[in-house]
Amino acid sequence: MSQPALAAPAAEAASDAVGGGTAYIFNTLLFLIGGFLVMWMAAGFAMLEAGLVRAKNTSTQCLKNIGLYSIAGLMFWVIGYNIAYPNFAENSLGLFGIGGTTYGMQGVGEADLETGYSVASDWFFQMVFCATTASIVSGTVAERIKIVPFFIFVTVLTAVIYPVVVSWEWGGGYLDSVHDFSDFAGSTLVHSTGGWAALVGALIIGPRLGRYGPNGQVNVFPGTNIPLATLGTFILWLGWFGFNGASQLAMGTVGDVSDVSKIFVNTNMAACGGVVATIILTQLRYKKADVTMALNGALAGLVAITAEPLAPSVGQSILIGAIGGVIVVFTVPLLDRLKIDDVVGAIPVHLFAGIWGTLVVALTAAPDSGVTFLGQLVGVLLTMVWVCAASAVVWLALKYTIGVRPSEEIEIAGLDVHETGVEAYPDFARTG
Repeated sequence: MSQPALAAPAAEAASDAVGGGTAYIFNTLLFLIGGFLVMWMAAGFAMLEAGLVRAKNTSTQCLKNIGLYSIAGLMFWVIGYNIAYPNFAENSLGLFGIGGTTYGMQGVGEADLETGYSVASDWFFQMVFCATTASIVSGTVAERIKIVPFFIFVTVLTAVIYPVVVSWEWGGGYLDSVHDFSDFAGSTLVHSTGGWAALVGALIIGPRLGRYGPNGQVNVFPGTNIPLATLGTFILWLGWFGFNGASQLAMGTVGDVSDVSKIFVNTNMAACGGVVATIILTQLRYKKADVTMALNGALAGLVAITAEPLAPSVGQSILIGAIGGVIVVFTVPLLDRLKIDDVVGAIPVHLFAGIWGTLVVALTAAPDSGVTFLGQLVGVLLTMVWVCAASAVVWLALKYTIGVRPSEEIEIAGLDVHETGVEAYPDFARTG
């Protein structure tokens, strides 16, 4: 009688999973859907940034965004993927490696069921994450950087700097093997990496002309199009379901599909928490709600939950996102006091909220996961040291060779005419 009793759970478990070929199809489909949703985030970044810069710089900002996405794709193909997933030697410390062969596309009709998903779908999903990192930098240094040096920096960032960080965790390197570091979808690997690179760039390039006056005066440069920035935020919010949901990496079992749906809910509710927290807090602090803070509150909530969007309860997710929003409200003016000019608030959103989201994983992860606060902190600090050092080398090399800033005359007139030959809103450009 014991045999059927043991067989029943096994039969039930088998019914929860689909066959190898079907699982391959569903897993691949998850990567592809997640990938094109994350690719759509590139449009969100472009619209958010175009809406928050002055009219005289909107064409340049759009050019930067479509250019950086394309450069990221090329660089991740040429070398970035091989650095991110190098197959570290058994006795290697796992800090840097590179694959032995260039990534190769599968042949027409070919499929290796042992991988569980199409290799091409995995590469595409990983590539759009790489592009997201570069988008973060674009918004921070907007309105005072020339196109060519910016694209050169993006080339190095997407070819080497970002892939090295990825290799430490998702590539099975140092953080994964030594410290049990956990970053489900990239609060540190993607968002903090972009945030650190943006911070170093802002420090080396300096603020926009006239942004900071004497005696701590901060001159406000209003964005040209708040509806466009709001649309960009909603596009990013939508894309985040691919960012976090597809990072489950599997959709071949009932459990996997259930987990993806929970990730969607937690991701959404964290953003809601971030928005409501920023609206309430700005109303209390400034006696009026701030729409740009609310937009960044949504993004901060999304960044914060990205490190672990599955394990927390819905209530915990709302709280994690809300604290991300609070971080934005306090760190945006902090940067201004330090005269660090971040045009779109990317450093508070992606760096500071990313750090918060990474550290709180130690409290929300499953008890048997092995995740510790110390391990998470090591991941944050190691990423900081590598990205800041590497970014500083590149930014300084550009500054003292070809230069990164346009002339004062060009910056005052706006980058659009000089960089793109477009002056879409001449009246605004002269006064903006």
